Amino acid sequence: MKKFEYPEGPLQHYQHNHPPVSNPNEVEAKELRPSQRIADKVAEIIGSWPFIIIQSILLVIWISMNVYLAVHQAAIKAFDPYPFILLNLALSFQAAYTGPIVMMSQNRQSEKDRIMAQSDYQCNQTAEEEIRLLMEHLKHQDTIMMGMMRMIENLEAKLDAKTS
Repeated sequence: MKKFEYPEGPLQHYQHNHPPVSNPNEVEAKELRPSQRIADKVAEIIGSWPFIIIQSILLVIWISMNVYLAVHQAAIKAFDPYPFILLNLALSFQAAYTGPIVMMSQNRQSEKDRIMAQSDYQCNQTAEEEIRLLMEHLKHQDTIMMGMMRMIENLEAKLDAKTS
C-alpha cells in the first residue's frame, strides 16, 4: 500500500515577527512639546463655533455701544468712534498672532497624517503578505485533501473488489 506523504506547506516556516502595530495618535501625543500642545489648543478654540459666536457678540456690543455713545452725546464719550480704529487694531493683533499659531498646528497635523498613512501602508503590506501566504496554504491543503480523497477512493475500490 502506497503511503501518502504530506509535504510542508507555505506557512510551515513563516515567522510572524513584525513589530506590534502602534497607534500613531498615542505615539505622537507622548512626543508633543508644550508649545505644540498650546498651538493645538489655540487652533481648537479659534476654530470652534462658540469662539465665533462669542467674538461676534462682542463685536456687535463694541460697535453698538460706540455708535450709541457717539450719536447721543452722552456724558461718556465713545472710546472708539467710527471708523472703529481701536477695534480694527485689536482684530489685526488677534489675526497676527492666531494665524501663525493655527498654521503651526495645521503643519503638525499634516505631519501626523503622514505618519498615520505610513503606518496604514505598513500594516496593509503585512496583511497582504499574510493573506497571500494563507491563500497558498489553503491551496496546499486542497492538494493534500485531493490526495487523501484519491487514497480513500482507491481503498474503496480495493474493498469493493475483495467483497464482490
